[in-house]
Amino acid sequence: MTYREVFDGKVIAVSTSDSPDMAALGLQGEHLRDAMTEIARHTLALGASLVYGGDLRVGGFSKLLFELAARHGRDTRKRGRHAVTNYLAWPVHIHQQAEQLVQASAELEGAAELRLLDLDGNAMGMNERRKLQPQQPSEPQWARGLATMRHRMIAETHARIILGGRVDKFRGNMPGIAEEALYSLEAKQPLYVMGGFGGCARDVAEEIGVLKKGVPRPWHGRNRFRAFKKTDLNNGLSADENLVLASTPHVDQAIILILRGLTRQLKDRQAARD
Repeated sequence: MTYREVFDGKVIAVSTSDSPDMAALGLQGEHLRDAMTEIARHTLALGASLVYGGDLRVGGFSKLLFELAARHGRDTRKRGRHAVTNYLAWPVHIHQQAEQLVQASAELEGAAELRLLDLDGNAMGMNERRKLQPQQPSEPQWARGLATMRHRMIAETHARIILGGRVDKFRGNMPGIAEEALYSLEAKQPLYVMGGFGGCARDVAEEIGVLKKGVPRPWHGRNRFRAFKKTDLNNGLSADENLVLASTPHVDQAIILILRGLTRQLKDRQAARD
């Protein structure tokens, strides 16, 4: 079975945001964007689709994924699927004018889609959204809307990759990458932790025992990861392979490991069904 046979039709969630550790690691923000680019290029080329929970900010990772979908998602579109789906949680989109969302959706030209959700994580059509006036969500609404979006993403994806991630100035119950990783672990969804760019992803790798702990960096919810161990990653990689994935800054090496682990994991699932 080839990589393409394994990945075709699969949906991979990617969780990333700027890492506070880049300078200390001798890296720049562009290295994180390059990593995202390579992950997207390889997975899309193999026929998988990507999902991301972004906010459409200028210069953000959503825009980068949309560009990559237009460039590399041709095979996915031929199969009648979007190359990239960007989930917009209720508190993310409700403060915007509906026409801004309509325009943003139209500009994607079929390469990618915006999926609007209501406060309970249910899909919301654009016509339904037009009936609502913009409003500023409360902090409880931020927490609820982001959590329900992330649970929805778990239900509609086959695996998750995390890298980087800030641990301060977040909305919701905990840093976004942490909450998405936590839900993947709870659901036994394959989780790939690229910790070579530091940030929240590295903290998660330390907390579940993939990496040795350094000086602990406190953030809300970090203690919840102590209930898990490295075998709970459920990602088809050995302990040594996960150690390399969680520590390497070399994107090509990380991608090889992710492809290897996903292939093993998906083959095992297929064999179990057969």
